[in-house]
Amino acid sequence: MSVHYQRHGDIGVIQIANPPVNALGQAVRSGLVNALKEGIADTDAKALVVLADGRTFIAGADIREFGKPPQAPLLPDVITHLEACPKPLIAALHGTALGGGLEVALGCHYRIALTGTRVGLPEVKLGLLPGAGGTQRLPRLVGVERALEMITSGRFVEAEEALEAGIIDAISDANTPLEAGLAAAQEVLAGTQTPRITGQLPAPAADSQAITKTLEHLNQQSPELFSPFRIVEAIQACVDAESLEAGLRRERELFLACMDSPQRAGLIHLFFAARSPHLVPDVEKASAFKHVALIGEHPLFERLQKAAQKAGISLTSTPDEATELCLLAPNAPRDSGKACPVIALEEIGAGSDSACSKDSALSLIIAENGHIAELINVSAEPLIQQRAALTLKALRLNIVVSQQKSMLRAMHAAIQQAPTSERQSALEQLSVNMAKQGFCYRESDLDLLAVEAFGYPRHLGGPHRQATLSTAAQDV
Repeated sequence: MSVHYQRHGDIGVIQIANPPVNALGQAVRSGLVNALKEGIADTDAKALVVLADGRTFIAGADIREFGKPPQAPLLPDVITHLEACPKPLIAALHGTALGGGLEVALGCHYRIALTGTRVGLPEVKLGLLPGAGGTQRLPRLVGVERALEMITSGRFVEAEEALEAGIIDAISDANTPLEAGLAAAQEVLAGTQTPRITGQLPAPAADSQAITKTLEHLNQQSPELFSPFRIVEAIQACVDAESLEAGLRRERELFLACMDSPQRAGLIHLFFAARSPHLVPDVEKASAFKHVALIGEHPLFERLQKAAQKAGISLTSTPDEATELCLLAPNAPRDSGKACPVIALEEIGAGSDSACSKDSALSLIIAENGHIAELINVSAEPLIQQRAALTLKALRLNIVVSQQKSMLRAMHAAIQQAPTSERQSALEQLSVNMAKQGFCYRESDLDLLAVEAFGYPRHLGGPHRQATLSTAAQDV
């Protein structure tokens, strides 16, 4: 079971267990409704607590349901049930409460968070808006201006700010969500803490200045985007609607408009593209190297050093008997004296055939902005490339794996040669050609690199996706 109910003394506990991040799939949604009914019917339970197992509270929707027809119960209906609970209902948060996870918490009557918890409504990053009451309940707690900023940016909010803003009611230094939730429930029952039913709070005061300021910012920074402007409309509806129910109906209309937007499909395509670009196809049971030599000097090495201890990876400046992998800075002499895999580090803009890359089995190409890197398999076994990629990812480097030829270099050259007005189309044509030649393991890797390294418009989903859509449209 994804959700189960158990009583601790006179407190009923609704516990979510849907690893790894307790995503709000259909089983969790229906489990919440059933467990809530069980808690309400339990005459010995005077208050109820909602919490989650594992490292986090609910971190959002279940990505496995993306693009599929919605299954009952829908999340807005689940939250309506939670908010209508006749007993005090406490949410005990830890880790992250994001998207629908925060909306679930907002539907409860009191929110306590463990130290270090972060909350947020990041749906805008997927071309959506919070569709289960986030645009109607959050402004009732924090006002129009802060709700606009939080939801249009999609940023994560630390527990201390969430407490100051009124999103949560308390921060606990308890060891577990259960301890924090039970203690908070007892305080509510004793009258020392007062629950708040968010949907029964008055609508926030009108703030035309904040609306105008936000629209000016959006028109300046991202006029081509769809969902941020719908978020503004939804929050305005929170102010203007005659009731919570009317505001929720308007939110739902705007949410469905975002769902139908091509931008939503493009952004979700990129979301999936970013999930596994470091994985080499058909390689299983690979593990990161634990002893790496960084030979020469490069600013990247400082970044890797900072992440090494937490990753459990030993970094040295010269190879020794334990060294399993060498990473060579540009122009560093290659004379390790040890027969281990070597990665030649190269930079965009340098010569395409640097001295250290000729006899290296792997090349690591760093984008100019440093946001992403490409690990090219020149002549290594697939398992070696995979182990090297896992090592670099453990060292907090965003990695795309490829083979034969650098996609980053080719994209950089295409942009340099094309007039500014034709750079997008140049990337689109190039991406189609590179996919045909088999340089990428996955076509979505082309999209990810173009967006993260060269600023191809994110909402279009990437040049290969856009070129493919255009071709499909022409064939209709």
